[in-house]
Amino acid sequence: MTDDPTAEDGPTDEDGRTDEDAAASDGTDRDRRLVAGWQGRYFEDFEVGDVYKHPYGRTVTETDNVWFTNLTMNCNPMHFNEAYAAETEFGERLVDGTFVIALAVGMSVVDVSANATANLGYDDIRHHAPVFHGDTIFAESEVLDKRESDSRDHVGIVTTELRAYNQDDDLVLSLERTPMVLKRESARPSAARPTGWPEGVGTQPEDLD
Repeated sequence: MTDDPTAEDGPTDEDGRTDEDAAASDGTDRDRRLVAGWQGRYFEDFEVGDVYKHPYGRTVTETDNVWFTNLTMNCNPMHFNEAYAAETEFGERLVDGTFVIALAVGMSVVDVSANATANLGYDDIRHHAPVFHGDTIFAESEVLDKRESDSRDHVGIVTTELRAYNQDDDLVLSLERTPMVLKRESARPSAARPTGWPEGVGTQPEDLD
């Protein structure tokens, strides 16, 4: 019979912890569960009048502007010729307006069209104020309309107004866009297989029940 009170619990380390204690402290023996992350809105989730302020602002850099202007072959010197732009009413280069559109639309995807199967149109696009290098853009979307699709049972059609602002709360862009959005029953989202993940990748076995 031993006088060691830890003998029945197995060997200890130099701090007197059992193997079980060490495993618990480093997390290897903890209870684990798979929890669904944000999966985006489905057609049923939209209500006319709802406004979504999209997460995160995005500061526009000179690199963004020059790269996008060259990529799209936009040859207006207002975007890449500082000497020319300095003599205009703005006194400096302007950010390419189509970049501002792409940025604002991209910012809205997390809330509006992560589960879209297609964008049917972009309408009533208006540039309300110029965007300059160093401006930070924020975006929000308002649901204007939703309806069932006449040709596809698995989607509905949602129209939103997208508005983008700079850091001074100046409205710089507005537009309407209309995506076809999956219905939840057709998408069948799950924590084990979120949008974009092929079967059998990550977590398992078997996705922690």
